[in-house]
Amino acid sequence: MLTSKRRAKLKSIGANTETLYQMGKNEIDGNYIIQINTALDAKELIKIKVLENSVYNAREAADNLAEKTDSEVVCVIGSKILLYRKSRRAEKRELSKMIENI
Repeated sequence: MLTSKRRAKLKSIGANTETLYQMGKNEIDGNYIIQINTALDAKELIKIKVLENSVYNAREAADNLAEKTDSEVVCVIGSKILLYRKSRRAEKRELSKMIENI
């Protein structure tokens, strides 16, 4: 569970992060979940844009993805989602080490 201070720090880092994925008209399927899991293991914090033609709105997509990837929703602003999960690979845990001290 993220504290409000950690969430605020991740939100400020995420503001300058490039969008990695887009969610369009397709459902959230197994391949999409695998891609998101791989990205979370590599970066720990990812930004996703929900397109207007998507089946889900941004909040629904964020909650659905967080549940299926065992991650946490940092924030949803407009059509952008920020997801965070501590990396399963110890060498990629730079971000999680930084926010543990907050």
